[in-house]
Amino acid sequence: MGHIRLGNLPRTRKWQQVVALLDPDSGAGMPQIAAATLDAAKRGLEEAARDPALVHSFWLLTQLPHCARAEDFVSELKRVGISVPSTPTLMELVGGFADAVDNHVRGTGGRTDLGEMAQMGAAESLTAVLRERTQSLFGTTPEMVQGQLAALATKKQFSVLARDFFANLTERYLGYFLSRQTSSQFKSVEANREFREALSVHCRQASKIVEEFAGSWYSKTNYEGGITPRKAANFVHVALTKLRKELEKGAEDAGR
Repeated sequence: MGHIRLGNLPRTRKWQQVVALLDPDSGAGMPQIAAATLDAAKRGLEEAARDPALVHSFWLLTQLPHCARAEDFVSELKRVGISVPSTPTLMELVGGFADAVDNHVRGTGGRTDLGEMAQMGAAESLTAVLRERTQSLFGTTPEMVQGQLAALATKKQFSVLARDFFANLTERYLGYFLSRQTSSQFKSVEANREFREALSVHCRQASKIVEEFAGSWYSKTNYEGGITPRKAANFVHVALTKLRKELEKGAEDAGR
């Protein structure tokens, strides 16, 4: 992935607890496994709010709905660093989004695995949310893409996009640390698939905590002068802190 790696699986007592939880005979549930994994790898997550690609990916997500509401959609996209054709399709928009993050990271230096995960997670969330809203028997047109993107500029709709992004990021992050272990732990493709599906569901449930306050933050911050990269970084820090605590709480509840 990136040039700066998250590193090998930590050989700590905390990580050994994660490995033990992966034993099918341990009786551990997904909340316990996810929280133990997060605890073993939380140093990287605590530093995530300073990752250029992660912060820029989230900041761009906050800007896109307002760009779509502008009279000149393409010019507004260019203003925030996204270059697209005059009538961008969904895939062209997502491609321009990814290129914009790449260009930003080249300017700031230091591509990381976590940043790659954030960039891919943001692109996946943007694609999924817009595709769900633009399904049509006649195909998805550029006008439909712009219209549905503009519809995300509300308290309720932006909170859905934010939740999807943080769920994707958390799943990718935990999966990164778990992948080498699960590849040898589970003897069948089906068992591994079931584990990854359970991890996905758990991360999506935990990310509800982000949805609950993302919309209010989005509306209030836009009203008070707009969302700057610094404000986006502060939100990312708070969101990841809340998300980590929610995952830990889920493990505690599951263990009772």
